[in-house]
Amino acid sequence: MGGGSAKVRTPQEETAGKKWRDIIKEFKEEAVKLSDEIGVKQAAAQLGIPYYSLAEWRQKRKAFGDHAFVGSGIRRDAPLSENERRLMKEITEQRKANEILKDALGFFAKDRKR
Repeated sequence: MGGGSAKVRTPQEETAGKKWRDIIKEFKEEAVKLSDEIGVKQAAAQLGIPYYSLAEWRQKRKAFGDHAFVGSGIRRDAPLSENERRLMKEITEQRKANEILKDALGFFAKDRKR
């Protein structure tokens, strides 16, 4: 009867072109949302995952918000802007220069005492 119904996408089609990190992040986010709606125990049972895993994900979301599921080895804080990176580099250089000046001051102070 006429109209083109929407094609149901398979899991393989849904995840085509995505990285595992992104797939896992999406799964965790959706699992936490489901647990908000129906409760942790029921959501864990429905998804076939351990209760404690889902409870831990909820804690991470509460603590880190949008940066809760970033993957291992990735910092949870927001990336620095170009200006912030430049300023951090400048601070590091200034600290090194201060250490050199302190050492030089100590050297010349010893020399004056003679």
